[in-house]
Amino acid sequence: MLSLRPQRLIATPVFHRLLSLSAHTDKPTKWNSTHKSVQANPLLSLLESSKSMSHLKQIQTQMVISGLISDAFASSRLIAFCALSECRNLNYATKILRKAHNPNAFCWNVVIRGFSESKNPRGAVVMFVEMLRNGGSRPDSYTYPLMLGVCSNLLLKLMGCVVLGHVFQVGLDCDRFVGNAAIHMFVSCRELRDARKAFDESPVRDLVSWNSLIHGYVRSGLAREALGVYEEMVVERVEPDQVTMIGVVSSCAQLEDLSLGRKFHRLIEKNGLGLTPSLENAIIDMYAKCGNLEAAQALFDNMKEKTIVSWTTIIVGYAKHGFLEVARRLLYKVPERNVVPWNAIIGGYVQARRSKEALDLFNEMQARNMNPDEITLVCCLSACSQLGAVDVGIWIHHYIEKHGLSLNVALGTALVDMYAKCGNIKKAVNIFSDMPGKNCFTWTSIICGLSLNGHAQDAISYFEQMINTGLNPDEITILGVLSACCHGGLVEEGRKYFSLMNSKFNICPTLKHYSCMVDLLGRAGLLQEAAELINSMPMKADAVLWGALFFACYIHRSVLMGERAASKLLELDPHDSGIYVLLAKMYRELNMWEEAEQAQKMMKERGLEKTPGCSSIEVNGSVYEFMVRDNSHPQSKQIYDCLFQLTRQMDPLGGISEVPALWDDSLLGDPFGQQIFTSR
Repeated sequence: MLSLRPQRLIATPVFHRLLSLSAHTDKPTKWNSTHKSVQANPLLSLLESSKSMSHLKQIQTQMVISGLISDAFASSRLIAFCALSECRNLNYATKILRKAHNPNAFCWNVVIRGFSESKNPRGAVVMFVEMLRNGGSRPDSYTYPLMLGVCSNLLLKLMGCVVLGHVFQVGLDCDRFVGNAAIHMFVSCRELRDARKAFDESPVRDLVSWNSLIHGYVRSGLAREALGVYEEMVVERVEPDQVTMIGVVSSCAQLEDLSLGRKFHRLIEKNGLGLTPSLENAIIDMYAKCGNLEAAQALFDNMKEKTIVSWTTIIVGYAKHGFLEVARRLLYKVPERNVVPWNAIIGGYVQARRSKEALDLFNEMQARNMNPDEITLVCCLSACSQLGAVDVGIWIHHYIEKHGLSLNVALGTALVDMYAKCGNIKKAVNIFSDMPGKNCFTWTSIICGLSLNGHAQDAISYFEQMINTGLNPDEITILGVLSACCHGGLVEEGRKYFSLMNSKFNICPTLKHYSCMVDLLGRAGLLQEAAELINSMPMKADAVLWGALFFACYIHRSVLMGERAASKLLELDPHDSGIYVLLAKMYRELNMWEEAEQAQKMMKERGLEKTPGCSSIEVNGSVYEFMVRDNSHPQSKQIYDCLFQLTRQMDPLGGISEVPALWDDSLLGDPFGQQIFTSR
């Protein structure tokens, strides 16, 4: 039974030391001091009101002349100004620190903190190592949370463990702030077992500790574990705050558990927890992801302070459930110019496979002089992949290079995927090779791309390289390898990798994997083995799987097994005209005219017609779609004339035996898919 109401307050959260865990900020940290030594000394008082480095250097000169520079506290004020003020100059702060006579821990800490909040946070690691080697001042209870925060932001788990080793050596493992920073570091590095261990072994847990662990599980998609930690928190009678409730409400959103989400919403109202914008956004997100858009919209409408996150959350909610027009109307109402809601709606269109409209929105965004960010470009590259819009993809690639954007894993993977799906596999391989970092998705993109473009052996070679790097494949990676085996006719290799799915990679085959294997075996003429594989499956075969077997039977003219596969397909989808078309074609090619007529009659009785084909082509960055017998394009006559000439030129090469006029409707009337082009 879920307990929602804790009884009493045990710990009050203290966040001031955890400010060091934040990432780079352009805003200066408050560095001024009201210490009596500052107020008593004219030079130090002047330094506190200084607004420029030139002014600081004048004060420093006077401190050298007067001998004040040798005072540790006075030197620390100079270093604090250079490291933390709005005139921040970390190089100069480092110079003063290195020249100072026996600088104290505070001096080192402010420089480490300055680097941690700068665009070069790795400099904090360098300064920490230098502090240890210096041998003068030792790290203290302020140094270690700072360093663990740097390791959190940079995902430096090994360095974080080194820092913790020093913590245990100096006996600061019982410090509350150090303990919370350690939990946060492990959580940030997705090392949740270590985070849980640090949490369980901490003798001084407080609300920050509980919140860190709950949010760590949430960020890793482990919603049930997050709720389990909350239950423990309730048992120990620790009163939750808004941060806690953001975590548990977000867990309900991940689980799409509307009932539980409503319980927590009522608990928040009952306990009188103040609805901060972040908590309101989490509740709106929960209702949206659970499909209750009315409740989400009502909360959004009643918000006193709508942030850009609020607008983005409601837009994503509508887009996720297919209400893209509503989401788009909301987009135009966003009061501030911000790329984030645009990314949300563009991503929504891509997710709905309405990629042409996604690229139209991208063009509109540029027309409004809004600069795309990395997420925009990744979404648009995905749209290009769906459409085969290589010209737009190349423009985006040039944009990335022109603006000096780093080819990180997300952008690099999107580029590899785009070029591969648009047919330029050589370019995809080059980008893959140039990427400084690669993850499982990057390797999967190149493996699937090589497979798609017919480079079966190369796809398998890249798969073996991926395994050798220590990365584990996922379901899509294996699907790409099996597809490569299918395209290359590599039966033995296909059997091998299909067998390794469970035994080595602990991946249970899905219907798609079975379909790939049936297709591979069927194309190789191993129809009986393909049928046995279907019979041995732990799940019921779908239309795709039976379709693969049916097509293989058509290729190898196996009538009895083909009829069985067709029968199964008609049970699953009796309105799919393609089944009747292929069945009739198989009968005709085997001179079984009566059976062919029967299949044709069955199709007509059910009022079915052959589904017209659809093609698309990109010209000058615009994508055009064409259906069979499509005359909607204003230049359709010229297009058909061009196609007619192309077929005439292909005929001497032996590719075409009949060259009809493509705009002649009479040639397209056969419902059983009579081919315009009949291959020899």
